Amino acid sequence: MRQAVVGILAHVDAGKTTLAEALLFHAGAIRTLGRVDHGDSHLDTDDMERARGITIFSSQAVLQHDDVRITLVDAPGHVDFSAEAERTLQILDYAVLVIGANDGVTGHTATLWRLLERYGIPTILFINKMDLVGAERDAVMAQLMGRLSDGCVDWTAQEADTLHEAVAATDEEALDEYLDQGVVSQETMCRLVAERRVFPCFFGSALRDQGVEELLDGLCLLLPARTWPDAFAARVYKVTHEKGERVTWLKVTGGTLHAKDQLTGVDSTGEWVEKVNQVRLYSGTRFEVVPEVAAGTACAVTGLSHVIPGSVLGDEKQGKQPVLAPVLTYRVEPSDVDIHAVYQALRELAEEDPLLGVTWDAQLEEVRVQLMGAVQLEVVRDRLAERLGAPIDFGPGSILYKETVSVQVMGYGHFEPLRHYAEAHFRIEPLPAGLGVVYGTVCSTDDLDLNWQRLALGCAMERDHKGVLAGYPLTDVRITLISGRAHLKHTEGGDFRQAAWRAIRQGLMTAREQGGAVLLEPWYRFELEVPMDKVGRAMADLQRMSARFSAPLSRDDMALLEGEVPASEVGDYALDVAAYTGGNGSLTCELLGYEPCHDAGSVIEASAYDPEADLPHTPDSVFCSHGAGYTVKWFEVSGHIHVTDDPARERPWRAADAGFFAR
Repeated sequence: MRQAVVGILAHVDAGKTTLAEALLFHAGAIRTLGRVDHGDSHLDTDDMERARGITIFSSQAVLQHDDVRITLVDAPGHVDFSAEAERTLQILDYAVLVIGANDGVTGHTATLWRLLERYGIPTILFINKMDLVGAERDAVMAQLMGRLSDGCVDWTAQEADTLHEAVAATDEEALDEYLDQGVVSQETMCRLVAERRVFPCFFGSALRDQGVEELLDGLCLLLPARTWPDAFAARVYKVTHEKGERVTWLKVTGGTLHAKDQLTGVDSTGEWVEKVNQVRLYSGTRFEVVPEVAAGTACAVTGLSHVIPGSVLGDEKQGKQPVLAPVLTYRVEPSDVDIHAVYQALRELAEEDPLLGVTWDAQLEEVRVQLMGAVQLEVVRDRLAERLGAPIDFGPGSILYKETVSVQVMGYGHFEPLRHYAEAHFRIEPLPAGLGVVYGTVCSTDDLDLNWQRLALGCAMERDHKGVLAGYPLTDVRITLISGRAHLKHTEGGDFRQAAWRAIRQGLMTAREQGGAVLLEPWYRFELEVPMDKVGRAMADLQRMSARFSAPLSRDDMALLEGEVPASEVGDYALDVAAYTGGNGSLTCELLGYEPCHDAGSVIEASAYDPEADLPHTPDSVFCSHGAGYTVKWFEVSGHIHVTDDPARERPWRAADAGFFAR
């Protein structure tokens, strides 16, 4: 039997969950149709999802149609939960992208399309809500071909010749086949869809049960048989907690996973070995415990405590780093609940969503969280109240800036109070935007034994390092252990923690001194649609906001402006647009990524951050003389170090064999 994991994605309110419900009903997986607005849909299982009428957490259900077994994964549609949707993409074989006929290709739809392209996922489109007044098939097809791909093909064309001709136009081999035989074979159509050369488009109304059966038939016809590797491999895409039990959701991509299997892996604490207790196949809230699952299956297991979304097991290769990231930071306000309990609860939520950043400032005894937006904040607040039994408040949100370097520098750290000893040398160099912090080593074992290297790098990875301009998180750098030294009698594990942290900090201070420290800010990709008579006002506003944008495009009596803008400048501009256009205009924003800050000077000045006064992140080192430790300022450390770096003794750069990875 053929099988596939198929995800359903869409912008909010496109009818994605309604379509999933209809597909399950037609396949006989459920007996009655639930509705989002009634709060009884099969896949929106969380109370918050049903109350808000939106999908917050990805969920799955199994259906069988003809000779195909499909695991249907319903991913969140709201922009605040797009990071959850992106994690889901990494386990999909195919995707159904739902587009509301009344909305067309929105900014969020375009973002999802780019993500599908990035992960190379074959995609089928379902244009929903065709029963609404003004929904025109030809106009929608023109927009899809213009804004997404000219490979979008109307699969519901009345004439078979029209369909085969459109498919043949996308590929030379298919064109030759069509000219020779007058048709394009089913095998060729499957190949073109799998290669993302063709994107079949189906039309209908999920709520009215129109076009759903045609979509299901077409999807099953277009899914090819697939073979998987024999060696065990799996990718984790979600972690949840159910009745105090940690549940790990994964897709097996090779071999077979059995209950009671011993799995191994590596994280920042070192190597681990854990046993799979149960293997579960979920459909909504119900699950079946099975003895094993074969490759190609998405399932859930219990018993694993070290993995997080994005972790790989067995022979599975590390995937791409997420594109989407939070851009707002909020402070937890004081309350009757112990702040340490709040922090622990947030850490548990961060296990389920790694992009939910949680930081603890020991000096201020303050907890901050990084989020995608206000709706996600409301969800986090509700989940904390549920777990802690009391309401938790947050301060106003502010932009989450980040810092990086534009030059390569060396960082030296030495920690030698009485009866302690460790020295570590790290090279810090810039990486392309979006890669985070990557750790590795080229240190020779003649300088430092492998166990000490692992310890030094493990300690370096324990914390999120601050930048030295305004104290914001460090990103987009490669940190490489070059050399170091340990003492046979006096070195303890904590010594390398101090040496590594001080070395990285000292290197960042050196970069700042050389003018190579860079403040980054999030930028949005935006679409601003306004009436033609408001274009001048809109362009003036965008220039004031330091936006980059192209000439306006005309759509009937509306103008479309597209470009990029600093997130810090957007604020409540969407409300302003609605006001000055009488409700006829709209602003859509999606995270583009981090770029150098457009007003770095004012942000740094406002932060009033003194990197040398931040003692938990000190760049200074401690040396020993005459039996007593003494502090050496960061700018003098290079003259006191005990190890002389010799590039000729460096090994090739490595990461995977010691378990070092991007954070």
